[in-house]
Amino acid sequence: MLAGAAAVAAGAAVAGCSVPAPPGHTASADPAPGRPIAAGRRALLMQFAAHPDDDLYFMNPDTQRLLDAGVPVVCVYVTAGEHNGKNRIKGMPETPPDRAAYSSARHQGLRQAYAELLGADRFTPWRKGTTELAGGRHAEVDTLEHGGRRVELVFLNLPMHTPRRYMALPALWQDRALELTTHLSADSPVTHSVTYDHEQLIEVLAGLLATYRPTVVHTLDPDPDIQHSPEATRQRDSEQPGYSDHGDHTAVACFTWAALLRRVADATADGGPVPAFTTTAFRGYYNRHWPKNLPPRVLAEKAGHLVPYGGDPSWDCGNPSGCGDYGVGGDRPLTNWKGWVRATHYRWPAAGPAVAEEPGGRLAAYGVLGLRAVRWREQERGSGVFGEPEDLGGGPLAPVLAPATLPDGRLLLFGVRFAALTGRGGANRREVVLLEQRSPGGPFLAWTGLGSPEREDDRGRRIGAPVAVAAPDGRVHLFVRNADKGVSTRVRATDGAWGPWRTLPDQEEVQDGLTALVDAAGRVHLLAAGRQHIRHWVDGSPAAPLPLSGDPVAAVPAPGPAGVEVFYRAPADGRLRSSTGPAPLFEGYGPLAAAPGPRGPVLLGRDPRGRVQLLRDGRLAVRDRGTAPAGAAPVLHGPGTVVGLGADARPWAWRPYDRP
Repeated sequence: MLAGAAAVAAGAAVAGCSVPAPPGHTASADPAPGRPIAAGRRALLMQFAAHPDDDLYFMNPDTQRLLDAGVPVVCVYVTAGEHNGKNRIKGMPETPPDRAAYSSARHQGLRQAYAELLGADRFTPWRKGTTELAGGRHAEVDTLEHGGRRVELVFLNLPMHTPRRYMALPALWQDRALELTTHLSADSPVTHSVTYDHEQLIEVLAGLLATYRPTVVHTLDPDPDIQHSPEATRQRDSEQPGYSDHGDHTAVACFTWAALLRRVADATADGGPVPAFTTTAFRGYYNRHWPKNLPPRVLAEKAGHLVPYGGDPSWDCGNPSGCGDYGVGGDRPLTNWKGWVRATHYRWPAAGPAVAEEPGGRLAAYGVLGLRAVRWREQERGSGVFGEPEDLGGGPLAPVLAPATLPDGRLLLFGVRFAALTGRGGANRREVVLLEQRSPGGPFLAWTGLGSPEREDDRGRRIGAPVAVAAPDGRVHLFVRNADKGVSTRVRATDGAWGPWRTLPDQEEVQDGLTALVDAAGRVHLLAAGRQHIRHWVDGSPAAPLPLSGDPVAAVPAPGPAGVEVFYRAPADGRLRSSTGPAPLFEGYGPLAAAPGPRGPVLLGRDPRGRVQLLRDGRLAVRDRGTAPAGAAPVLHGPGTVVGLGADARPWAWRPYDRP
């Protein structure tokens, strides 16, 4: 991607093109606390995808769960999805290339898929129209309401990047001299092409965020894993050189995060409140390289939503350009050897919000809102009702905060900051940051940068979600997945001084979503789902591996030489398993959490329908009321309290065993 952008820039110089000056303002780090936070509003999900179908492949089933809960959804598709203009099924006669028709057919497929997601007939007519964007541009907007729920599809129609054509969006991210001209889709109410440069695309995306004011934002992965593959394999997998994703996915994710930064900067420029939204970034072609994590029931449901998107040439859908993306319909999502549909992975997988009990027994929840750290306090002890968020600064942050509690009761919060995200050949940097409490339940010190285990910016972009744990001796152990897909660690001494970054010994690559805990003997354990096993370290040394897991694992201290009991699910299997013997019946998917209970471990996770479920003392409770969960998995505080973040960007608490 970098080489391609350099080539485009070199070509512009040879042709004598003038390079415009950088824009007059850029969004930068704003760690100081104390800004007002926008008041809560009705939940709304806004998704930003590179191509038609990215949401169905990579963001589902999360999208469906929010739709099922009645949350309105707005999907923004940056490219036209025109590819080479050939809409074909293997074994059928080829038709002449027609990019306008193929783009239109893919848009029709999206309308069919989302109609069924809303519970309507797939051929339900949509209301087509246009909306004015920043700079006087226009985009097609298709709207469908059914059963009190609503979906809007916004098509910007910039050109796709394909292996045999110019770099398009990846080059636009890198080169401020480049302009791209939009495609016209057949049967669209938009009848004139427009151009976009780097700054204009950010401005349009930020403008859409300002118009819709979402409470939940879904993006693709701005920093995909390093993946070295032979050229033939890379082209067959549609991946960019050196990384495990399509170049358009990465570029659109970077543009989206830049727009999120711009949205916050614009909203707060004159003292206005920070927009109240949460973010979740989803892995893309990464899914092919790692164990699949969706069990059969969830997979069948997810793949089923690609059937109406793929469509069929025999359908009478009313769109003369085509009734879907024919190469994706039928059983092809399940028979495709790349297996993209068989997993849904988060870029920063971590439970959240972080929860601490303050003096007096009230809970405090900590999360990331508007790319900034915030604290919500329980209004009364045990009420489960939280007050308005208090801005703790630190922005712009990835959507994860990892807690560690010192022996004196003070809280440490670790996050990942977008230290730079400028594009156009500029800096693109991530760093681990720390917020330390002055006193238990009290105010905080200034944010501290802890750097990165990686020295180069490009490698530093690949670091994962931090996890930390305080040992009984007062030292704090911090762990982060690194660019080589191993684990790096720093240790804070009892006097507060941090040691250097070092890499834990092991040869097997692991996924993000680390689990750290201390056993009864005071030993620090770290667990991570790898390619062939669950990797296990004890006090920094490798221990015996465990069987393969498709998702991050949970663990509790346990007697015996291992010191911990580990709970996990095998790939593509919804059944719970335990490292120490038979596991209780706790079917579901996604991340797990566990805590010691009075009569054995307490388990938290999602059931096959995506609902939060809690198992304690052999009793299973399912949360089927209240605000729909969004973003990070909820966190388990003690043996009976669950705290999560809702689609309305507010925390909720659930104590099912407090009921009579």
